[in-house]
Amino acid sequence: MSLRFRVAFAAATIGAICASAMVAGGALATQAQAAQKTGDGAAEPATPGAAPTLRLMSQSQYIHTIANVFGPDIANNIRFAPVKRTDGLLAVGASAAVVTPGALDRLESAARSVAAQVVDVRHQGYLVPCKPADEKARDDACARQFLSEVGLLLYRRPLTERELALKVDLAGASAGGGRGFYRGLSFALTSVLVAPQFLLIRESLEADPNRVGGRRLDGYSKAARLSFLLWDSAPDEELLAAAARGELHNEVGLRRQVERMLSAPQMEQGARAFFEDFLVLEAFDNLAKDPVIYPAFTATVAKESREQVLRTVTDHLVARREDYRDLFTTRRTIMSAGLASLYRVPMLIKPKSWAAYEFAAEDPRAGILTQVAFLSQYAHPGRSSPTRRGRGIREVLMCQHVPDPPPNVDFSIVEDPNAKFSTAKERLTAHNTDPTCAGCHKITDPIGLALEKFDGAGQFRETEHGAAIDASGALDGVRYADAAGLGRAMHDSPAVRACIVSRLYAYGVGRPVAKEEDALLGYFQAQLDRTGYRLNDMLRTIVYSRAFFTIQGSDPQATRTAALAP
Repeated sequence: MSLRFRVAFAAATIGAICASAMVAGGALATQAQAAQKTGDGAAEPATPGAAPTLRLMSQSQYIHTIANVFGPDIANNIRFAPVKRTDGLLAVGASAAVVTPGALDRLESAARSVAAQVVDVRHQGYLVPCKPADEKARDDACARQFLSEVGLLLYRRPLTERELALKVDLAGASAGGGRGFYRGLSFALTSVLVAPQFLLIRESLEADPNRVGGRRLDGYSKAARLSFLLWDSAPDEELLAAAARGELHNEVGLRRQVERMLSAPQMEQGARAFFEDFLVLEAFDNLAKDPVIYPAFTATVAKESREQVLRTVTDHLVARREDYRDLFTTRRTIMSAGLASLYRVPMLIKPKSWAAYEFAAEDPRAGILTQVAFLSQYAHPGRSSPTRRGRGIREVLMCQHVPDPPPNVDFSIVEDPNAKFSTAKERLTAHNTDPTCAGCHKITDPIGLALEKFDGAGQFRETEHGAAIDASGALDGVRYADAAGLGRAMHDSPAVRACIVSRLYAYGVGRPVAKEEDALLGYFQAQLDRTGYRLNDMLRTIVYSRAFFTIQGSDPQATRTAALAP
């Protein structure tokens, strides 16, 4: 890779970091509160908005974009460097991501591979929309046609004349020396795929015709915000065409595109991407269990348990269009052969295949908290952990902060398997006599202990060291007898509802939720308390709000760009 490109990309990346710092760390401007009446008489609070965002595309967004632009048969084995999770989401942390030279080398290698496949003999006939006059020489007209069409989809906006001219010239210059037209086109496409304009999702402003001196997100930025939220991919041609015509600035045009997108097959990949982020499933990249204690928990089982929760979520929310809250009580799931063995359920499933399964009414498993994914993720390699499980529930599913333990805490009572206490509940009760530990453990352990009938690998058990396990407890004053009861308490918890709304909104706008937006989140929650927490209803409530596209310093009343939630 050329030094010139590395310097240009580094400058763009530094710009992204600075921009994200202004968004995340700067104080949001305050405005006089205004309200717009919705159809049912409720009022959406005005929001201060934030600066346009600039963030690194995620690995899944990259993969989905390449597949959607060039087709699923283009092999794409990209591996992005880890991103720091911010305010509970990787999507928010992406605004402060740094692309190291090593990561840039991997991106360039992936780009070369994709570009070579696009122009090879198998694909060039239908991926390149024209034929060169001579395959052994440059053809600027054909290169321009290809690069302008592909550039629009990859940059998520039309290339400027200067950008296009440079790419066409690169294709032509690289076709010389006997390399030929398609080889030159491959060089030009590679440069597009490693360009900051593709890898960095940058939002741009334009003049707002509804307010003198005002600014608003341009149509292409709105299209990208919608598409990355709903589809986890760059906008398609139809959405970009609507943006070019200005249709995303009016209620009818916006509604037409959103409803089309909500009913499209790509919604499943969008839902998977959000819940993989929301449920912290990247933890499975490094999850392992003691093979002596848990021989049934193999690397394959770990991979399939991660996939199981995603399949359960998408089946429930996308295919069946059911309420998010019911994920904590449903007995339906999707099962693989390997997982069936771990769950000890009698199923005949072919290897590498999946089948629907429903636990019986008397079965101790109900809801995603009793699936192997959650139970194994929030446990130690060789034993269960009520504290980790309780903390996972509080922080991930309820958006509540649990402080880290103070330094030099004595964990010997909890960790000693030969201690006189038989069950985790007894060990934690003894441990929590220390007043420095009791405060945090009171909000984690009672709910984590409800899952103690499942060991560190998620397998069911009735006893621990010969002693019966007591799984009763309470969640914020709501008492229950077992894990299924905890699931029902989670179903009815206001904090669970508030958390999913907050995370989904932050994921969509690509930045942390500001304190000034608390009233807005309350408004969203009130709307959904009436309509239900189905995924499409949650998404409509967010993207049809004024707040979703409001930019710092603009007048949300004058620059309204969204329809009212149905």
